[in-house]
Amino acid sequence: MSGAARERCPWCGTDPLYVAYHDREWGVPSRDDRHLFEMLTLEGAQAGLSWITILRKRENYGRAFAGFDPKKVAKFDARKVRALLADPGIVRNRLKIASTIGNARAFLAVQREHGSFAAWLWAFVDGKSVRNAPKTMADVPPRTELSDAISKALKKRGFRFVGSTIVYALLQAVGVVDDHLVSCWKKRRGARR
Repeated sequence: MSGAARERCPWCGTDPLYVAYHDREWGVPSRDDRHLFEMLTLEGAQAGLSWITILRKRENYGRAFAGFDPKKVAKFDARKVRALLADPGIVRNRLKIASTIGNARAFLAVQREHGSFAAWLWAFVDGKSVRNAPKTMADVPPRTELSDAISKALKKRGFRFVGSTIVYALLQAVGVVDDHLVSCWKKRRGARR
């Protein structure tokens, strides 16, 4: 089946970057801590903006935030923050930049306590993706009881830019929740690469 003939979730439209993200990544279960930190960072940066804006800046974010290595990001100081605020390749929002650094420190604390951030996150769903069966985009909620609970737990641990809506987008992005529409080719293939 060619890529053009595949039926997809309508949110990705026809932009090649968006289509590639939908086809290769969104909804695919991830247990890689670096990837989880990357997506936590990008979802927080997206607050108030479109996801395509962040996807277009993703490579710049990787460069600016040390390849999404939470150990390195946790050590960023005021000088590094000033450099990031001057970087046109990322969203230059002081609160979002500060939250990424603080989130790296909180992320490391979760790793120390649970062995990995993935172990902590996936424990909320007993290690298995929640597979929803939405027929239309209107059937996909912006948040759920699960995202409420994880958001609350993250905030308690000192994470910021982790409201329930952002957390739900994170859960969808990393495959904790599979919200591909039932008509989407990814749903039929089980949301794997």
